[in-house]
Amino acid sequence: MPVRADRIAADIETIGRFTHTPGAGSDRPTFSPAWRQARDFFVAEAERAGCQWRVDAAGNVHARPRAVDWSQRVWLSGSHLDSVPHGGDFDGVVGVVAALEVLRAAHEDGRHDLPLEAIVFAEEEGTTFGLGMLGSRGWAGTLDTAALAAVRNRDGRNYWEAGADHGAAADRLAAERLRPADYAGLIEVHIEQGPAMWKHDRRVALVTAIAGRRQYAVSLRGVANHAGSTGMNDRHDALAGAAEVISAVECLPDLLGDHAVATVGRIAVEPNAVNVIPSRAEFTIDLRAPDDHSLELGDERLKALVAAAALRRGLEHEVRRTESLPAVRLDERVADRVRAAAGGLGLAPLPEAVSGALHDAAILAPLMPTVMLFVASRDGISHNPAEFSRIDDIAAATRLLAAVVESVPA
Repeated sequence: MPVRADRIAADIETIGRFTHTPGAGSDRPTFSPAWRQARDFFVAEAERAGCQWRVDAAGNVHARPRAVDWSQRVWLSGSHLDSVPHGGDFDGVVGVVAALEVLRAAHEDGRHDLPLEAIVFAEEEGTTFGLGMLGSRGWAGTLDTAALAAVRNRDGRNYWEAGADHGAAADRLAAERLRPADYAGLIEVHIEQGPAMWKHDRRVALVTAIAGRRQYAVSLRGVANHAGSTGMNDRHDALAGAAEVISAVECLPDLLGDHAVATVGRIAVEPNAVNVIPSRAEFTIDLRAPDDHSLELGDERLKALVAAAALRRGLEHEVRRTESLPAVRLDERVADRVRAAAGGLGLAPLPEAVSGALHDAAILAPLMPTVMLFVASRDGISHNPAEFSRIDDIAAATRLLAAVVESVPA
């Protein structure tokens, strides 16, 4: 099947123009006009490639060759078109375009029965409704209609209200839930969003695991007092306690093993005045690790760090876990199929990687055989207008995808 790099490049450039912030990165909130333009472009290209398409109740778009009935067992491949504010042109888009290009190449090659379904997942990033991977979670059944009704975008509309004009429908969700037996497996192509592959000049990598994530909201409460007349030994400084915890959090991954990371991304202080000792500090912690044992150990250490800092400074404290997603080992049989196909394309030995970022693949992996393919990100930059991946690398991953999905295993 003749995969064309120039067509991949043109797709990425075209989709990048669908944005609310021209010249300042990609900005495509799910169900927004820019997102719909990108989705409609995908649909139009799929139709030109001889595909039929549909939108499931969770708002995800599916396309497969017209000669392949919706009841036929196929491979699944795709990613997302929504973006973070002022994001890059490659995140998510690469996986959608790769699957689309395989369908086009097959159509041009006379393979009208290619067992592949391309998918565009709705709301992967989490920046539109405050929670990520909503389309895949809704389709997989890990979020129900009530959960999707509880999230709201910046206009105050919930998922069903915002998605009504784009095919999302609460009353169909249960009936249209994913049936894993309908699929041989999922292969999601994505940019690495880290520096390792670019640093080591690796074009394509096989992802064998996706790190689990736990997120926390931490609150430390002390006593506001005069900054000039309160001695250092008489203070109950919530911000100083937070600083102590934050410094310790940065060192925590060293105790948890390879690929573990921890981040404090947001902090708020009260009363936030130059001459007042802070009475309250609230901050978030994002902890990720490639296995659940490390996540459990990190959970224990985090809580102990906060409790110890609070005790030393006479503070009240609370640690609330706001999200818990397990680490995911990806499917070894599909991975072996990818390795074998890589050998036939001159890509062996295929480097292997762990994804620190979460993807829709992590939601579907417990339900169907799943792997991911990474392409290198220049300098590891992502969620940024400077995001860039080489078109030749994307084309190589697309050829590998095409080789894997030519047939469905018995």
